[in-house]
Amino acid sequence: MEDGEILVNLGKVEQRIQTACTRAGRRRDEVKLLLATKTVPAERIMVALRAGYTLLGENKVQEVKEKYEALSALPHRMHFIGHLQTNKIKDVLKYGVSCVESVDRLELAEKLHHRLSTENRDLDILIQVNTSAESSKFGVEPAHALELVKAVSAFPTLHIRGLMTIGLFSAQADQVRPCFRLLKQVRQEVDALGLPNVAMHELSMGMSGDLETAIEEGATIVRVGTAVFGKRVHPDSYYWPEAQGAQA
Repeated sequence: MEDGEILVNLGKVEQRIQTACTRAGRRRDEVKLLLATKTVPAERIMVALRAGYTLLGENKVQEVKEKYEALSALPHRMHFIGHLQTNKIKDVLKYGVSCVESVDRLELAEKLHHRLSTENRDLDILIQVNTSAESSKFGVEPAHALELVKAVSAFPTLHIRGLMTIGLFSAQADQVRPCFRLLKQVRQEVDALGLPNVAMHELSMGMSGDLETAIEEGATIVRVGTAVFGKRVHPDSYYWPEAQGAQA
């Protein structure tokens, strides 16, 4: 894909976001565009960075490491949006990740906290919720989300900024919408608890195929990759056996 095509695609996605915001009665600045960059080479990502799109998300720690040096030449923020194994925590923190969107279990939070404590640092996180009830997707079950948030809120190094989900992979908005509504419901339930160290500012939901529905349901972050950088050569399952069933 040529650089110009990436810029054209960014313009198309920008228009989609703007149209969805208008339809939902929201301001454009209420929704952040996160570029999902798995399998995308650093030089192509830098086209988007130069165009002012500086929020990135990677699914694999290895790719964060491989692209770190090249991308560090331009200002950006890196979120980790994939399933994080506890033995990869050190590298996530070493290579500039500012937010882990996929905290889905207490063991991961405990080990993140332990590592951050030894480094005298803190970190923004989102709690990942499995709103589609699919075994192929990671995330805490909605029924256990409040329990997890309560437990994680006790760790002073971890700042819970909101929730993340991957909706049902379907072209039918009426099938995907309940997933996003469920995440919004969980946020309301968390807000009602008034927990310290918890601020439900972010709902990270919606990808290339369903970002409009997500925005209509309150998304503050949409994760878009293929609509900007083009389809990947292989399906997600080729790269990651634990694939989460959807293309960002």
